[in-house]
Amino acid sequence: MMNTVELQHISKSFGSVQALTDASIRLEGGQTHVLLGENGAGKTTLMRILYGMMRPDSGKILVNNKEVHFKHNRDAIDCGIGMVHQHFMLVENMTVYENVAVGFEDETGLRLDKRKIIKKINELAQRLRFDIDPLAMVCDLTVGEKQRIEILKTIYRHSKIIILDEPTAVLTPQEVEVLFEIIEILKAQGTSIVMITHKLKECLEIADRISVMRDGRMISTNMENRDLTPQILADLMVGRNVPLNVTQRSEVISPEIAVRVENLNYTVNGKKVLDNIGFYIARGEIVGVAGIEGNGQRELQEALSGNLKPDTMDLYLYGEKVGGDTRAMIDKGIALVPEDRLSTGLVPSLSICDNVVLGYHRAEKFATRHGFLRLKQWKQFAKEAMGKFAVKAPSYRVPIGSLSGGNQQKVIIARVLSREPRFAIFAQPTRGVDIGAIHNIHSRIFEYRDQGNAALVISADLDEVRALADHLIVMYEGKIVADGKSDDFTELELGMLMLTGRLEKEGVKHE
Repeated sequence: MMNTVELQHISKSFGSVQALTDASIRLEGGQTHVLLGENGAGKTTLMRILYGMMRPDSGKILVNNKEVHFKHNRDAIDCGIGMVHQHFMLVENMTVYENVAVGFEDETGLRLDKRKIIKKINELAQRLRFDIDPLAMVCDLTVGEKQRIEILKTIYRHSKIIILDEPTAVLTPQEVEVLFEIIEILKAQGTSIVMITHKLKECLEIADRISVMRDGRMISTNMENRDLTPQILADLMVGRNVPLNVTQRSEVISPEIAVRVENLNYTVNGKKVLDNIGFYIARGEIVGVAGIEGNGQRELQEALSGNLKPDTMDLYLYGEKVGGDTRAMIDKGIALVPEDRLSTGLVPSLSICDNVVLGYHRAEKFATRHGFLRLKQWKQFAKEAMGKFAVKAPSYRVPIGSLSGGNQQKVIIARVLSREPRFAIFAQPTRGVDIGAIHNIHSRIFEYRDQGNAALVISADLDEVRALADHLIVMYEGKIVADGKSDDFTELELGMLMLTGRLEKEGVKHE
């Protein structure tokens, strides 16, 4: 039986990038050990080395004080180590039992003994106290159920240490609760859990031990939970004091309606992706959109910003009906911070200077009537934007692809807000961004609102959307199923609405 796993002095580089430097960690049996750190701190790389997906440049892996060498993740699995990746490794058009057993057939390797596998899955699910139909198609399962299948896979393969990579990133509060119950059951059965995360509240709720990484180094390891606070952990992660949990409700919401959306419908292959969407945003107000990803949020922001042509939509900006493509929407004063900065927000090979004016390069400030570029103004604008929005970079000339995710996002926010739009849509504004940059970006969104503007925030992070929004709408299967002031909903109520589209008590309507 596995009691301990130890990684000693692990270093790993990818070309000129040093991903890990002399990182060590010890994992004890029957404990939950949380590996905490910002995005890019090296957490996932270290655990991928433990799982045999990568080989270290130097350092040792010890299992029960005996050195092991993993050439492939099958070697790690044979040693009792399993991993549930942030993006699930399931085949959608296969059944639960096929996904659990594939690659681990009978000793002959020739066939799956269906009856035997289903019996074992049912036994394991009973041990973990959840219901699952082994014959169900994976494509028909919820996100939480898919995660439980991934955990079942590791147990089926006799894992005694299970690595969970950002396991709560896409779960509702109710699903997080179920996951934590499963973790406690596994611990009681002698299994060790390593949980990679950057969520401080959940870390303190579930961890027995906590290790913190920063810039590829282990800053503090094997800390006991009882003496720690979110602020202590945040400071360790970032290396300086960082304000946490900043919520600023609007003090002045104007009676004037800045944005009104009516009759928004969009159909794909006969399915209503947006179903009669309607809401409004007052001047000086942030409206947040909560919902599990894939319930119409992406199509909503694309329709409002002109990137998608819906079946029907009546969009009014300060009483004026507007519409058209992206160019027309920008000209009317509607701006978008897109959800995927690298594929739709930036051109990585271009400089910060070029990226900070993307989409606005035809504006009078940056080009003459005859189409000649005002390069001096571009450079001045880039310098000012970098200063105002605290973009850390050697120069405005460097390729934006060389910056951290947080600094890339700050360039996009700078581009959008420096043009003083009348209505700004922030889609996943801090996805993949470190704690320090999150505080900066949230402050800019509050500042934009407090100048009397209207903002729409769409985020899969429930904590973020609750912190930012004065008013909330919840989307489920393309419909708005709840609409009320942010403080009128508890976290559990929002989770229930996101999961089922229903709530036993009536939500407050935004009349």
